[in-house]
Amino acid sequence: MTDVLLLSAADVHAVFDVGTAIESQRAAFTALGRDEALLAPRALLPAGGPAGDDVAFCYVSRLPGTGPVAKFGSVNPGNGERGLASVSAMVTVLDEITGRPVAIIEGTSVTTLRTSAGSAVAVDHLAPTGASRLAIIGCGVQGRAHVRAIAAVRALSEVRLHSRTPGSATALAADLEKELGLPFVVAGNAQEAVEGADIVAACTTSEQPVVRGAWLSPGCVVISVGSFTPDHSEVDAEVLARAAAIVVDDVATAVEQAGPVVNALRDGRLTEVDLLPLGRITAGLTTARSAPEDIIFFNSVGLGVQDTAAAARIVDLARAKGAGTVVAL
Repeated sequence: MTDVLLLSAADVHAVFDVGTAIESQRAAFTALGRDEALLAPRALLPAGGPAGDDVAFCYVSRLPGTGPVAKFGSVNPGNGERGLASVSAMVTVLDEITGRPVAIIEGTSVTTLRTSAGSAVAVDHLAPTGASRLAIIGCGVQGRAHVRAIAAVRALSEVRLHSRTPGSATALAADLEKELGLPFVVAGNAQEAVEGADIVAACTTSEQPVVRGAWLSPGCVVISVGSFTPDHSEVDAEVLARAAAIVVDDVATAVEQAGPVVNALRDGRLTEVDLLPLGRITAGLTTARSAPEDIIFFNSVGLGVQDTAAAARIVDLARAKGAGTVVAL
């Protein structure tokens, strides 16, 4: 028998705040940039849902001082209409020495927090210090989390929201205005939200571009977290063409699975050597921005090391605070 700690979404949120999530992701990317992490290729499998665009995924990785961590889950874009998060997952943590199960964690909360925190790390390293106007395209779970996380690394003066469901943007603005004390603007279309923004975060499950390069202002940073498979591209080709630097969470993963990158490589508009891994930037081994007017594009498909860093911290904090339920397996 082995004692295993079970952690619900409520347990995760009780112990893992935005600041802690951001620092866990900074550590994860830095370890990856220093070649200190072990990262298996991400597995993707069509989930066979009625909409035809559901995708199951599996990540496995480990970081220095952690045991192996695996996350298994599914992305179901149609869940928004069901009132459910589009990502469902479970995270399993194994002991560093024995390999025995240590914890099983509700994975949707982990994914939401680590993804938005990873974007905040990218913003902190890629955006000018004075960047203050944020545009969010997609106002679901990730859109909400991205506002909170980015607000933790930049002093925002305005947040512009756009969603294909206007009510979602309006509701999000009402909630976060009270929580963060920031002015929010609900934009009538994506172009209105993006033009003049210093930071643009695309947080959708769209297969077609929702952000276009023609709309971008000099010096802005564009983040895409929804371009996580070869057939999903939240940004058009001009975004990459205008970018002075194209940053990815992992080069080997991006060339296979990041839609905008896959398209640009296929069309000869980009080569693999043009891609900068975020970890080398957070580790101080290279830089992306050479001039204030540079446009920077960051494409994140999500990595196992992000889950590992988050899960290890969550387990430590849960043990210290007595959160969760211990069961014998």
